[in-house]
Amino acid sequence: MNVLWGLNTVAVKVSVDAISPMTAAFLRQTIVLLVCATALRIVPGKMRALTALGILSGGAFYLALNLSLAAATNVGALAIAGQLGVPFSLILTIIVCKERIHLPRMLGIALSLLGVGVLVFDPAIVNERLGLALTVLASLLWAICSLIQRSLIGVRVLTIYAWIGLWGAITLGLAAWAIEPAAMAAIPDIPLHTLTWVGFSAIGSTVMAHGAMSWLLQRHSVGVVTPLTLAAPVISVFTASLYFNTPVTAIMVFGGALAMLGVAIVTIRTARAPAA
Repeated sequence: MNVLWGLNTVAVKVSVDAISPMTAAFLRQTIVLLVCATALRIVPGKMRALTALGILSGGAFYLALNLSLAAATNVGALAIAGQLGVPFSLILTIIVCKERIHLPRMLGIALSLLGVGVLVFDPAIVNERLGLALTVLASLLWAICSLIQRSLIGVRVLTIYAWIGLWGAITLGLAAWAIEPAAMAAIPDIPLHTLTWVGFSAIGSTVMAHGAMSWLLQRHSVGVVTPLTLAAPVISVFTASLYFNTPVTAIMVFGGALAMLGVAIVTIRTARAPAA
């Protein structure tokens, strides 16, 4: 799961640059729908959650994610900012579920936010602020979706992603036709090697990696599962740096270390809370 997500940063960046953000996202969700189509079915009592998850996770999340990568050059910084989904999940749990937390997790939230804030002051990333802001938005959407997924315990993972693919393809398709009509019209002319990048994102990252995440979240608490994802941004930073030849600066390392320390504190302490 971590390896697929780590490599996916490169795949999405290449695809949004070669195609366009919304059209690339539409193609990704269309592939997801085709792969999972046989599992698409009505689930009594769960359709409201599946619809909300499909529109947010399949549409809004990927819209923000692809736009952030299209706006950025140094995508490694975005991989770090993407980890804000973890503290955002905890904050939402506090608000929605009235969960009480103590000083260590409060410190973790503060460190993760501070670490991403440090990135804004890196001269090498000064032009990436729009991308960072969109990544923060995507992280918030991810956090909301992680809570919705907890209400889908018992629903097959492929069924969940069939609905995500359906609603994602509809939402992103309408947005792309309205804003990127030329790119949509040029879909038949997209080279096969470019479609391969989109296919990797759809099958490798969405169906396999996100599917694995859904499978885990149905069987374990968010706090137990999320620590397992801590390696993904590290893989993303270094693979993106190697592939795109972008710098990993001292400020980026410092900010990333603060953010990852905060995320680690939040996730590990949250995982221990049920046992305590």
